[in-house]
Amino acid sequence: MNQKHHASLLPEDPSQWSAPEKCEPTAAQHQPVDARGASWNNRVLQPLDLRQANLCRMDIRGTDLSNCLLEGCNLTLARYDKKTRVPAGFDLEKSGAVGPGAALNGAFLNGTDLRGMDLRNTNFMGAYLSGCDLSGSVLDGTRFVGADLRFAKLQGCRCIATRFTGSQLQQADFRAADLAEALLDGAESIQGADFSQVTGMDKIQLANLLTRSHIELDCWNPLTRQATRETLESLLESATRTA
Repeated sequence: MNQKHHASLLPEDPSQWSAPEKCEPTAAQHQPVDARGASWNNRVLQPLDLRQANLCRMDIRGTDLSNCLLEGCNLTLARYDKKTRVPAGFDLEKSGAVGPGAALNGAFLNGTDLRGMDLRNTNFMGAYLSGCDLSGSVLDGTRFVGADLRFAKLQGCRCIATRFTGSQLQQADFRAADLAEALLDGAESIQGADFSQVTGMDKIQLANLLTRSHIELDCWNPLTRQATRETLESLLESATRTA
């Protein structure tokens, strides 16, 4: 690493260094700004020069950044919501940040904590979400086409019209999720997935899922201690009884 680049990463006096996640949004900062993992949520920011800043994994939900310079900043895995504001012309949805409408095709999100996020209409096509915790998130219209959701936690999620075509759902935990109009028939595998107390699935889709091979349906989920067949049959019985 050359001396000039090294100087851009550390202050001249190393004793003045502080953890990036403690960075506050003030104008008097070492450039480029390093605010990895910081929480600036629910703030209206003064004009700041955040060009080339490292803002990955930040929480900017409810934050107004419309007066800031964001050219070249790194927002990978930063969290935003529908209240986040950015300058005109800045494409937040394609910045690598996570939030409603984000384009995260092929993104590596294995094991990421996304609990309680608003991820409506987000595109996770071909994304790697193995072990990801999406519990309580809003996933209406979200596309998981071809995504890896093995061992993912989706308890209590709202998945209205969510697409799981071609996705890997082995050992996924859907307990108490709302799967109304969700497309699960075309999933690559549901081996060991738990659908206990799920709502919104119709009898036709449940019956179709129960035609899958015994390898998928009779697989035990070690976390929930349920087999996939057992959870689907319980839902089908309930749907038939209330029809």
